[in-house]
Amino acid sequence: MKAICACAAAALAMLAASASELKVAVRPGEGWWGGTTMSGTKEPLGLRAKDHAFDIRSDNASNQAAPLMVSTQGRCVWSDKAFACVYTNGVMTLTGEAPIELTEEGTDLRSAFLAASRKHFPPSGRTPDLALIAKPQWNTWVELTYFQNQKDILAYAKAIASNGFPAGGVIMVDDTWQHGYGVWDFDRRRFDDPKAMCDELHALGYKVMLWVCPFVSMDSPGFREMAFGTLDAGRKCPKGGLIMDGSGRNAVKPVDWWNGVSAIVDFTHPRGAAWFARELKRLQTDYGVDGFKLDAGDMDEYRAPYVTHAKASPSELCEAYAKIGLEFPLNEYRACFKMGGQPLVQRLCDKGHDWGAVQQLVPDMIACGLLGHSFVCPDMIGGGSWMAFMPDAPTPFDPELFVRSAQVHALAPMMQFSAAPWRLLKGEYLDAVRAAAWTRMKFADYILETAKACAASGEPMLRAMAYSFPGEGADAVTDQFMLGEKLLVAPQTSKGAGTRTVFVPSGTWRADDGTRVAGPKTVEVATPLGRLPYFVREPSKD
Repeated sequence: MKAICACAAAALAMLAASASELKVAVRPGEGWWGGTTMSGTKEPLGLRAKDHAFDIRSDNASNQAAPLMVSTQGRCVWSDKAFACVYTNGVMTLTGEAPIELTEEGTDLRSAFLAASRKHFPPSGRTPDLALIAKPQWNTWVELTYFQNQKDILAYAKAIASNGFPAGGVIMVDDTWQHGYGVWDFDRRRFDDPKAMCDELHALGYKVMLWVCPFVSMDSPGFREMAFGTLDAGRKCPKGGLIMDGSGRNAVKPVDWWNGVSAIVDFTHPRGAAWFARELKRLQTDYGVDGFKLDAGDMDEYRAPYVTHAKASPSELCEAYAKIGLEFPLNEYRACFKMGGQPLVQRLCDKGHDWGAVQQLVPDMIACGLLGHSFVCPDMIGGGSWMAFMPDAPTPFDPELFVRSAQVHALAPMMQFSAAPWRLLKGEYLDAVRAAAWTRMKFADYILETAKACAASGEPMLRAMAYSFPGEGADAVTDQFMLGEKLLVAPQTSKGAGTRTVFVPSGTWRADDGTRVAGPKTVEVATPLGRLPYFVREPSKD
């Protein structure tokens, strides 16, 4: 009895724990997910990595971040604001901008996640535009890089069907379609008739997305409007809407980013948020554009000293940018803070053309889902670095890698091409990538049903085995996943490997080759180039 009372007292103390600094001792056999998507390859902490650290007060690690951690034994850490975490010697030390709470929500990962979702990021019940999910997406970045133009975009779109890939879905036109950063209009030197281009893409069955970012060139009309309150023709308007320098100069803060030096929109300022949304909606009205790839907005772009309309930390500015996407059902983000449960597409950060990057995809998608993001896209097939696909690439193009990357994408929540398979591949390699795309179409109805169910429940579409099958010995398995309730996917992600080990959980499962497997058990599966191993759970006979 004394031991029971002591345990109860300890549990009550833990439930009440709330401080801006918190130490959490990881229990034997316990694993923790959370903090950042880019922590995926280290997680679950306690079962995989022995040491790990992140600080989402100032760095989202180029991807999604949230002040949330959930454990395989039902525990949950949450704060309303960002925190840093150092995990070493079996202890997580968390230091935050606000109180950090540790609670006991159940006995497994799913109970911890769902409790956190209900309390802190309840599901909206809405999906992003389902065109992003129903078919493969096509992004023009790798093929056209900084030379986006009307002629080649249309040729790219037409080549999809003519090369035997599923037609229709979404075309994403990437950076340099525009006249300038913050000058959100088509560059007429490259786009003779952008309205006609959008109309033609619509006729081919595609919705059109444009790349945008929160940066504003300092010689642009938008800059003059927000910085000086001056419109074209010298007309005056209220000024404000850009982040200001905090050094006392009362000037707009210049920000270094990967394309130069620009001002950055202050999304805590009503004028900044309104200006940005107005510009995007004008593109929809004038040209028939359907949605937007909202790039950048990373925490490290908001460098002290700075002044914003409403006092905001780098993480809160990242979050404010993400909220703009709620006005556009056809959206995509790479950088995000919080916003779990919302109808926002979250893409993994740009991956290189290497096998380590392919092996990151599944763990990072699992981690993203456990931050509250149901609708995750695993970057671009083969990687997003355009230089890797050029004839003089520093690392030779690997057709096998491209195939295996496509297979990871095929039954993920989303599948995104950029490098054109028909340009890079031939023979069995092209056949295998084409087959991966059509495998997605085979499961399209199921994937869409899963998306709708997750919008209502708040659960990840793509799930860790530990999430769906607690207590079956798969808590540290992160190279396979569940898509929804009944589809297990186990892609090959190692070069030259002809087999892989698959954990098949309890129940009866029919494999892609027609064989039946009764779990729980571990099986060795052949993985010739064209095979994407998957298992469909059969209905229980009970």
